[in-house]
Amino acid sequence: MFDLRPMTVADLPACLALWTGMPGITLFPTTDSADGLTRYLTRNPGLSVVALRDGRLVGAALAGHDARRGYLHHVAVAEEHRRKGLGRTMVEWCLRALTNEGIGRCHIFVDAGNDEGKEFWRHVGWEERPGVHVMSVTTCPERA
Repeated sequence: MFDLRPMTVADLPACLALWTGMPGITLFPTTDSADGLTRYLTRNPGLSVVALRDGRLVGAALAGHDARRGYLHHVAVAEEHRRKGLGRTMVEWCLRALTNEGIGRCHIFVDAGNDEGKEFWRHVGWEERPGVHVMSVTTCPERA
């Protein structure tokens, strides 16, 4: 049995420990720092989720929106708890929270080489958009 609850700032060290080094998850030193993630959680309260098993964090999904579209980031489940429906449950939790905010569409960025991740997203009903490419620019190097 897993306990799900909204992610808090106090969860960030455990979330970062889960995400760090996990294949398919790319962390950026500044935006994915405790400070950067605190800003994100403050801007998007109650939309991200953590999963606990016997009091230990075993899953986390970062979610937010820009008032038009929702976004999921760093959705991850500890290896030993995969293929038990936890990933799907966390995604559904986040999508309900976004829907309650009036957000009708959600996106996730999946690393191009993350075949396991792409398969998971297809399995839970998401579709790849091959005509869309992400392009980025750094506007504030100390926050990139």
